[in-house]
Amino acid sequence: MSIKNKTIQGVFWSGLQNWGSQAGSLIIFLILARLLTPEAFGLVALSNVLINFMQIFLNQGFAQLLIQKQDLKSRDINTVFWTQVFTVFFLTTITFTSAILISKIFRQSFLIPILQVLSLVFVINALSQTQVALLRRDFKFKIMTIRSLLGILIAGIVGVGMALLGYGVWSLVGQQLTYELTGVVVLWTASNWRPKLEFSLAVLRSVLHFSINVLGYKLVEFFNQRSDNLLIGYFLGEAALGYYAISHRILEVMSQLLIGTLNQVALPTFSRLQDNSQKLIEAFYRVTQFTSLIAFPVFFAFMILSPELVVVLFGQKWTDAIPILQIIPLVGILRAITVFQRSTFVALGKPVLQFKLGLLNATLNIIACLIAVQWGIVAVARAYVLSDYLVFPLGQWLLSQLISLSWKTYLSQFIPAITGTVIMGLTIFISQQLLTLWLEPQGRLIICSLLGIIIYTATLRLAFPRLFSQLFTMFSLLRESTKTSHK
Repeated sequence: MSIKNKTIQGVFWSGLQNWGSQAGSLIIFLILARLLTPEAFGLVALSNVLINFMQIFLNQGFAQLLIQKQDLKSRDINTVFWTQVFTVFFLTTITFTSAILISKIFRQSFLIPILQVLSLVFVINALSQTQVALLRRDFKFKIMTIRSLLGILIAGIVGVGMALLGYGVWSLVGQQLTYELTGVVVLWTASNWRPKLEFSLAVLRSVLHFSINVLGYKLVEFFNQRSDNLLIGYFLGEAALGYYAISHRILEVMSQLLIGTLNQVALPTFSRLQDNSQKLIEAFYRVTQFTSLIAFPVFFAFMILSPELVVVLFGQKWTDAIPILQIIPLVGILRAITVFQRSTFVALGKPVLQFKLGLLNATLNIIACLIAVQWGIVAVARAYVLSDYLVFPLGQWLLSQLISLSWKTYLSQFIPAITGTVIMGLTIFISQQLLTLWLEPQGRLIICSLLGIIIYTATLRLAFPRLFSQLFTMFSLLRESTKTSHK
């Protein structure tokens, strides 16, 4: 099967995984948000920040190597697997024993048992990451889709059930562990690969040489994306972090739905095209434009309609999150532009550029959020957005030097999305203001959303008919690939 057909099928199954799992997790998330308090979400959010930090050392960029390496051998895979298994024992021990110290730093004694229980995630993930990397390398996204959807379903039942029984914050912990455990069971059941007692120090040195820059980037990316959570948790407490975390959770869900689908397929696709610069550039332009056409209008509409969305979806107790949700989607718009920078850097074997760019971004973000935290969570959100936008031009310049991108051609990819989004945004805003005196939030949300969809679609159809036809062609190819994948 050609790379083109593999990519199309990969987009379909990756899309089904992202849309299905994120839609399912969002439903569960909304139910739990109505059953639990902001403080509960804040405690688990803070715990997960610390768990996610430790997990960086478990992965160490190994997954990217298994996907990107052209001549992959059995000893490469087994060396990566056993290295991760060996690492997990250190991470679990460190997390379990340091939980008391961490709880004292953040003045939250309840963090101790939560961190200790969540450290089991390391063991589960060590058994799944190699399998996931091999499946992504071979474009076998169907198995990962089943894994994700089944995990969401079973974990959702466990989480909601525990919440209804009054387990509070432990409902979120139980949900997370159940999801991870279900996923690893599905992977090992569906995959034919099994580890062998095979280990090579030469391979390990090669792996570490490649992964050190990826690991470095993951570390700076962590501080870039999570420093705001740490500062809010330390200075403003778990309730404020709960409001902020739920806003970021919505951003993550939307980013996965709108951006993650293509990004999961982008790395293996770009890696296969690394020796054909012209096709790589064309693929980069295409996925960038397609993602912007979807992401720009959705994030912009979310900013405008956040007052109605919060009240309708989460209830009145979460209204303090509205000002944050009117700012944070700006990060989503930028991610739709920059996410393929990272895939291209790694695909071309240049993770050092990714690391340096991330280091600058993290430094600016930490400084900005540290200054802003004294004015509250809304100021932190603004600082977080500002630092990301300041770094974007430099990242794009580095990419243009690497694969000879044309700035004019690149920026022209966004003209259709920006045109449609501006016209749609004005329509939604005017309608929202006019309907405020006449309709409840539910009615305003429905009418404004429908108007936005109609206006945006009509703008693309009338102003960019050729692009509109290309989108229909792409969806037709997706339908054909679906039929082929079932044969």
